[in-house]
Amino acid sequence: MAETAREIADELRERIRSGELAPGARLPGEPALVKKHGVAKETARRALMLLVSEGLAVRRKGSGTYVREFQPIRRVANQRLSSETWGAGRSIWSADIGQRPMAVTELRVHEAPAPDDVARILDLEEGAPVVIRDRLFAVEGEPVQAAISYLPADLVRGSAIEQEDTGPGGTYARLAELGAKPVRFVEELRSRMPSQEETERLHLAEGTPVVEIYRTALTEDGKPVEVNRMLLDAGVYVLEYRITG
Repeated sequence: MAETAREIADELRERIRSGELAPGARLPGEPALVKKHGVAKETARRALMLLVSEGLAVRRKGSGTYVREFQPIRRVANQRLSSETWGAGRSIWSADIGQRPMAVTELRVHEAPAPDDVARILDLEEGAPVVIRDRLFAVEGEPVQAAISYLPADLVRGSAIEQEDTGPGGTYARLAELGAKPVRFVEELRSRMPSQEETERLHLAEGTPVVEIYRTALTEDGKPVEVNRMLLDAGVYVLEYRITG
């Protein structure tokens, strides 16, 4: 009985995890897999794409499929959102990547009417103005996350939140200075396939899904002060949540 794409991918995955196929190594191509496993070319292609969608491999047009060299980012939500991080003047990204090089690109800050769903979450009137911070995060030169933050304009207008560089501790530190310190966060996650525009912006490999996260920041009295819509490359993230009972 011919092997399935999943079985071929399992074998290749084990070779990657054992170190037999090191980061940057070229994986067997479709013709080699067809010959070795006695399967159709489409089955071989699906096996390789499974590894790409899992973030273990990348396809290079005209060259082949290679073991991914980029090390996954472990996103520990409880840790990164602690006031001990941004309250000390550090970026919340420092909790995820340590000393790995990080850059914010395609940053655009502007004021506009709130989208209907954002207005509802922020408890604003329909069409109320919000300050929008739209940016792309890259780690080691690789785009890994797009994020759009929405904040009530009447709250943050005239503050450093409207500047490209919000200063030490970022947006949450500035909100605290405005008397709207975030103390509680709610995140809603879902996994989906990206649009063509999202695929191009994040430089996603074919077949790679994204994780979409909507985070709401709330003050001690329960007032929502920010909605952040994040789009993560599912192939480079490990999401960790520490829950105590």
